[in-house]
Amino acid sequence: MQRTRGRSPAGGRAGALSQELIVGAAVSLLDELGERGLTFRLLAKELNTGVGALYWHVSNKDELVALAADQVLGHAFAAHPSLEEEAGPGLRALAVAVFDALDRHPWAASHVSAPPTLANALRLLDRIGTLVARTGLPADRHFAVSTAISYYITGVSAQIIAPRTTHDTTVGRDVFLARTAQRWEELDPADYPFLTRTTQHLRDHADRDQFITGLDMLLGGLNATEDSRPPA
Repeated sequence: MQRTRGRSPAGGRAGALSQELIVGAAVSLLDELGERGLTFRLLAKELNTGVGALYWHVSNKDELVALAADQVLGHAFAAHPSLEEEAGPGLRALAVAVFDALDRHPWAASHVSAPPTLANALRLLDRIGTLVARTGLPADRHFAVSTAISYYITGVSAQIIAPRTTHDTTVGRDVFLARTAQRWEELDPADYPFLTRTTQHLRDHADRDQFITGLDMLLGGLNATEDSRPPA
């Protein structure tokens, strides 16, 4: 995504603004109002500037929301320990930090691109790859393993978190899950033997625990792959 080019808009205060300041204000509004509630007019009012000044730094709303989601990823890095750690614990801590950051900003989960193109999404993949390189896996496996872990972290987070922002905002998560569980209960057990006997787990499950369960399985497979390497 490229920044808007051209002259500073008449009557605007583009020189008093920065893309970082605009994106930070957008994050706050997105947290409060959601993606549908965010407008350039409202953002300009929040920043005490003109709408035209915003377009000097950000081309359109799609770019703004993508940059805001990328800033949320940056917050995850700030919460994550340094890279001076073993691969397994480091990957787990990083993944959980990203999930928690997206969980605090549910609108952002579906806007983290794969393959990454923005600054913090690129840093996420690079940090994952740096940790994977410490496992001792062959170098020709680093890309496939790193991208698989990256896609799990961002993709599964989006699958778990994003639905909260898509169904009726007047319906809370517990009510939504209870209604879904009721639909499962009404299914024919002969056709859906697993779903019909697990409805209570759907009602009661914690999203974070669900994410970590899959993460531990993925990292457990990584450890098993590393342990199965023939001795040098």
